[in-house]
Amino acid sequence: MNVPIAFTLFRIALIPVFVAVFYIPAPWANEVCAIAFALAAVTDWIDGFLARRLKQITVFGAFLDPVADKLMVAVALVLLVQANPEIWIAVPAAIIIGREIAISALREWMARIGEQRKVAVVMLGKFKTGCQLTAITLMLYGSGDVPMEYFRGGLVLLYMATSLTLWSMVLYLAAARSLLRAEGTSAPPSQERARGSGSDGEKRTVS
Repeated sequence: MNVPIAFTLFRIALIPVFVAVFYIPAPWANEVCAIAFALAAVTDWIDGFLARRLKQITVFGAFLDPVADKLMVAVALVLLVQANPEIWIAVPAAIIIGREIAISALREWMARIGEQRKVAVVMLGKFKTGCQLTAITLMLYGSGDVPMEYFRGGLVLLYMATSLTLWSMVLYLAAARSLLRAEGTSAPPSQERARGSGSDGEKRTVS
C-alpha cells in the first residue's frame, strides 16, 4: 500500500466518523461533522496530488479513489435528506446518487469490453465533484445552530452540482453511445481489433 492509497483509505474511514457525530445530540455536532467531512474532501485532492508527484499511480488507486468519493457523497446526502425531508433536497440528492450508480455501472461495462478510456474522468467531472463536496460541507455546517446563509449557500451549490451531474452523465453516455447501440448486434470494437489479424498473418480491416 502506497501513500496516496493510505489517504484514500483514511477518507473512507472518516465516513462512519462524520455519520456518528451527525447524530450526537449536542450543539457542536453539526460543526464537527462538517469539519470531518471537509477533512475527508481535502484528502481527495491530496491523494491525487501525491499519486502524481510521487509517481505512485496504480490501478487499485484509480479504482478506489472515485469509490471513496461516491461513498462519502452518497452517505452525506442521505444524512441531509433524513434531517431535512423536503422535496427540494430529496430530488437533487436522488439525481446525484442515481447518476453515480448509473455511470459506475457504465464504467464497469466499458472496462469489460476494453473501452474504459472512452468514459475516463474528465475535468468537468472533477469540477462537479468539487462542487458537490463544497455544497455538502456548507449544508452540514448550516444544519446546526449557525446562520441559515451557510445552508442556503450550500443548497445553491448543490443545485449547481446537480446540473453538472446531469451534464457530465450526458457526455459519458454520448461517448459510449456507439458501443451501446452495437451491444447485442456485434462484438465490441476491442474484440474486433483483437481479431484484426488472422493466424496466417493476413491483416484485416475493422469495419
